[in-house]
Amino acid sequence: MTTLNGVSSSAKSATSTRWTQLVLGLIAMMSISSPQYGWAFFTKPLRDALGVQLSTLQWTFTILIVLQTFLSPIQGYLVDKFGARLLIASGCLLSGLGWILAGHVTTIAGLYLTYGLFCGVGTGIVYVGVVGLMVRWFPDRRGFATGVVAAGYGFGALLTNTPIYNMIESSGYQQTLIVFGIILGIVGAAAALMLRMPTANDVLPQPAVEVSSVGTPPGEMLQTNVFWLMFVMMTMMSTGGLMIISQFGAFSRDFGVTSVTVMGMAALPLALNIDRITNGLTRPFFGWLSDRIGRENTMAIAFLMEAAAVTLMLLLRDNALLFVLLSGVVFFGWGEIFSLFPSTLTDSFGAKHATTNYGLLYMAQGVGSILGGPLAAYLREATDSWIPVFAIVIAMDALTGILALVALKPIRHAYATR
Repeated sequence: MTTLNGVSSSAKSATSTRWTQLVLGLIAMMSISSPQYGWAFFTKPLRDALGVQLSTLQWTFTILIVLQTFLSPIQGYLVDKFGARLLIASGCLLSGLGWILAGHVTTIAGLYLTYGLFCGVGTGIVYVGVVGLMVRWFPDRRGFATGVVAAGYGFGALLTNTPIYNMIESSGYQQTLIVFGIILGIVGAAAALMLRMPTANDVLPQPAVEVSSVGTPPGEMLQTNVFWLMFVMMTMMSTGGLMIISQFGAFSRDFGVTSVTVMGMAALPLALNIDRITNGLTRPFFGWLSDRIGRENTMAIAFLMEAAAVTLMLLLRDNALLFVLLSGVVFFGWGEIFSLFPSTLTDSFGAKHATTNYGLLYMAQGVGSILGGPLAAYLREATDSWIPVFAIVIAMDALTGILALVALKPIRHAYATR
């Protein structure tokens, strides 16, 4: 092995390779973000076209998230066993196909089977596969690296929100689904075909924080209090964020925000663009912060900030400008769950089974989609108000922030030193 200034050539090569892998993973994640983060644009035209209630339509979003998350342990196992490249590429193509087929359906059942089923399975493969890759390539910057690729899942919609919104207005939602399904599927698959797992020849840096060097298998992990506490916490945070994502168009209309222009732009697409920016920035930022001050300390800061921002957004909903700006703060306090939880899980249970293990934790997102999607819509219809829905979200956000310090931190420490 040759050396240059004390640094082995293989180490230098691995350093370059892992940053390339990070960029490719980022592109793959960006290509699958629109089915989730662009959903709010399609709710009104789909309700009008299919003639269904909001709560019925929102099951499409729930099916998407449930399949994306509940199948992720199986998808993670397949990635761990057979490698990332072809599986992640197929996931990108499947997600794009879901939109293409959804552009042709005329029934709610057809929408469930296309937008819900195909996009859900496809995005799940890509998400857990890319995150599982990054926790392996970046043992020293686990929070930051998972935050970067998770940011792609938020930032990707930033590039497509305005074109999608404009195309729906000019060409209809059906043509929009077909065109963007083709584009996003091809772009994601092209990036995925250049991904690979690190090998024994890739000399990677040592972890920057104390982590488990033991690769805890999934069955053993499921028997620990650490996992189930994290599962409950991620479920509560997912519920609040997914309620706001899936219902944003609906409650914005009820609050009278969508009929207002802010800074020369329609309030809804402006808010969603700001939200995509903050939802993307929060993931590498809080991941980076957690690498330095600890996972639980960072969770407490972010989750309590989220509770405060949702409270203010509700109280100040009559002010369109503040509503739009506060929605961005809300997503800045929510999106980091996708960097903090996978890095915390891998710190606790090791990298050997990282993709499968995170697939199990990621199922919390599916539970949150049920609570924050159709059940939140049912509560809104039953009470004729969004206030009970927001009150529950605020309470769960605050509770999760407190649990990070008073429960997760000591329980994780006890598990690590057992």
